[in-house]
Amino acid sequence: MAESQGNRIIVVGGVAGGASAAARARRCDEHAEIILFEKDEYVSFANCGLPYFIGEEITERSKLLVATPELFRNRFNIDVRTRHLVQSVNVENKTVSVLNRESGEVSEEPWDRLILSTGAAPITPPLPGIESENVFTLRNLNDADAIKAFIAEHGCQKAVVVGAGFIGLEMVEQLHHLKLETDLVELQPQVLPPLDPEMARLVQNELIDHDIKVHLGTAVVTIQTENNTATGVELGNGTQIAADLVILGIGVSPAIELAQAAGIEIGARGGIAVNDFMQTSHPDVYAVGDAVEYQHGVLGTPQRIPLAGPANRAGRIAGQHAASTSADPMIAPMGTAIVRVFGITAALTGLSKKFAELTQRKNRSIIVVGKHHAGYFPGAQQLFLKLTYDPESERILGAQSVGREGVDKRIDVIATAMKFKGTVRDLAGVDLCYAPPFGSAKDPVHIAAFVACNDLDELTRIIEVDADLSAYQILDVRSQQEVDTFRFPEITHIPVDELRGRLGELDASRPIITVCHSGMRAYIAARILQQSGFEDVHNLTGGMLMQRFARPELFE
Repeated sequence: MAESQGNRIIVVGGVAGGASAAARARRCDEHAEIILFEKDEYVSFANCGLPYFIGEEITERSKLLVATPELFRNRFNIDVRTRHLVQSVNVENKTVSVLNRESGEVSEEPWDRLILSTGAAPITPPLPGIESENVFTLRNLNDADAIKAFIAEHGCQKAVVVGAGFIGLEMVEQLHHLKLETDLVELQPQVLPPLDPEMARLVQNELIDHDIKVHLGTAVVTIQTENNTATGVELGNGTQIAADLVILGIGVSPAIELAQAAGIEIGARGGIAVNDFMQTSHPDVYAVGDAVEYQHGVLGTPQRIPLAGPANRAGRIAGQHAASTSADPMIAPMGTAIVRVFGITAALTGLSKKFAELTQRKNRSIIVVGKHHAGYFPGAQQLFLKLTYDPESERILGAQSVGREGVDKRIDVIATAMKFKGTVRDLAGVDLCYAPPFGSAKDPVHIAAFVACNDLDELTRIIEVDADLSAYQILDVRSQQEVDTFRFPEITHIPVDELRGRLGELDASRPIITVCHSGMRAYIAARILQQSGFEDVHNLTGGMLMQRFARPELFE
């Protein structure tokens, strides 16, 4: 690795991307002059921990401070200047204009390499009442401090959270911990919009079980105010909700103004365009974090992926390349993400079925329901796993999981397989550790891959969970007690253990779909039928359990 003697590297913005870039640059070039400008007070803090600090699950504020200016100076010999706002970039003269927010002084600083880590800003729609003192967004420590202080000083009892994405759900959970009566508003017809609807409904049910009032498919149109204080919100469907506190978690917009004004290329998705080494259209200017577009690991096209993991990895690459002109390329992220919502966890990687359809990718999906460790070992918890794959290349396109335990493990395994362009057949053979307290000999990951392989081989042809079943003869192979609990309106009911002796009750000339609680008994039934002269046989993936989440109108 060649060192760049006399290299002057300026980093704009700290937190995940900028702080990682500055530290990596120093490790790669001991002689470089490295300056980091941060517009706020804190150079590196755990912004993903902010909701848990507000909800007092994290009790010590200092724990959120990942690194201080003193640490950067003493350990890395990096000049960190907080409350310094970079106002403009001149790529021809290779300078930045910097405002010292304490003194008001403006200086021009030269650079040899420039790394932009300008991040993103919370979206705040132009609503009446949006400027009220108790309407908040959550992006930094100051925001968290303000929310905590307002709740404490005003004895808040009711809150409205707008946006049911990751931050919104974390805030709902934490406000509930603080004993606030909380309403959640989401414009989309489901919570957690990145998930497929039936998987998201599992999360929605958990919210409802904790007395969260969920308002879907509608937006806040007015924030009602009195003396510059929000007293409630009005929704597009006419609903009015009283509130002492409103928190906006609608999403973020990339902070590209600095780059745009400097003539740096902006991508089609609205983020700064970069190459695999995080270089922008000006090769001596790098960009990392929430402001950029990364190549998506499945789609192969630039996408905005505002997550801490990619930001940290991108910062490491940019810092090394800026210091030495050499680095491993950025591995395309797949948007792997996870959230805890009260007692359950939801996670995803790659493409959902919904997003695969939106991007016109050929796809198939299956759902399995299993246990997070051996079912006979005490404490086994139900786990839902959805696997999406390409029926031609057999490549894994994505996965989603919801459950009380073991969700992260399954999604991490599948994300790793996807990184190496794994197929469902690769996944079926992955060698996972097994002991009863930790997993099963056939893990839910294996079972999902087995089902996908059976589908591809037409050993059992899958009907996906949201399909219209009206053209099929529905064979329900559950027990009588299960059928009596909930059922389709028109079925032929034959318990699976009686099927071989009752084949004559079925019409072999009509297409048949087999159903059970979660899919396993229906698979066995389908195999019996296919080997007994029935040609047009399908199996409902996820069974009745997931069908009622995918198409609840059938059971109303």
